[in-house]
Amino acid sequence: MKHEMSEADLNLLRLTSPIRSSLAKRVLALIAKHPSDAELLPGVGLHFRDQPLPPTGYFYEPSFAVILQGAKRIKLGDSVFHYDASRFLLTSMNLPTTTEVLGATEDDPYVSVLIKLNLDIAREVLADLELNNYGEICSDSGMATGPATNEMLELVSKTLDLCDYSGNPAYLWGILQREIIYRLLVGPMGARLRQTVLTGTQSNRIAKAINWLKDNFSLPIKVEDLAGKAGMGVSTFHHHFRAMTSMSPLQYQKQLRLHEARRLLLAEQADASTVAFRVGYESSTQFSREYRRQFGQPPIRDMRSIMDMS
Repeated sequence: MKHEMSEADLNLLRLTSPIRSSLAKRVLALIAKHPSDAELLPGVGLHFRDQPLPPTGYFYEPSFAVILQGAKRIKLGDSVFHYDASRFLLTSMNLPTTTEVLGATEDDPYVSVLIKLNLDIAREVLADLELNNYGEICSDSGMATGPATNEMLELVSKTLDLCDYSGNPAYLWGILQREIIYRLLVGPMGARLRQTVLTGTQSNRIAKAINWLKDNFSLPIKVEDLAGKAGMGVSTFHHHFRAMTSMSPLQYQKQLRLHEARRLLLAEQADASTVAFRVGYESSTQFSREYRRQFGQPPIRDMRSIMDMS
């Protein structure tokens, strides 16, 4: 289904076209200059594709991402986000997704920048600048898009400056991270980030349960136990968990298991049965069935398709 942009998004694309074009060229130059696995700054990812990417599992950590060229579709549980160069993506907690890069070509490649957010720094900024009560707090989804204004693109430009800085980028990066987080916290999507960071809020409690799940996804769980870790009743916990992640706690755990299984199959070339048990499945048959439902093909065929594309 084709995504129709609003008039406001179209106007924003026209207004920001020169700076986005310049930034995209800088990203491509940095990618060409450095090895593909090089991390030029901690938590900063520069991405480029000259062909579409079919639905692929991707685990989003708290981050700020901007597409400079192209478009992407992200499936988070029951929700679908379509974002392009007119929008930025804010993720406030750990979320397993399925992503697609749409319509990329050699002449018009997909180019993006992702900056992971340090939530400890976010807490410091909130405390230092007394932003705890700034604006309205919401308990909406842990993922949202906002307008990619010149101000947002300027943050990307400063990040790219440091990626190619010959001095001491680590010191300056610490300062820039605080500016990025400050502008996100006081911006139109800031309520989501503040809600996750602030101790005691519903979203902060859900984030703690999510972090536990992320570290212990292979273990059997009971929703009652997770609710206890979040300090909530089961019904309240289930409601807020679904609001933040667009899925139930058990669906979230399944997503974590399947994404890790796919990573292990690729990285270690282990057999499907071994991987199934490592990620917490008791039945390899159930694993293959759920894997196929998630990724469109059974494990072995999926691996072959990925290898053929690379």
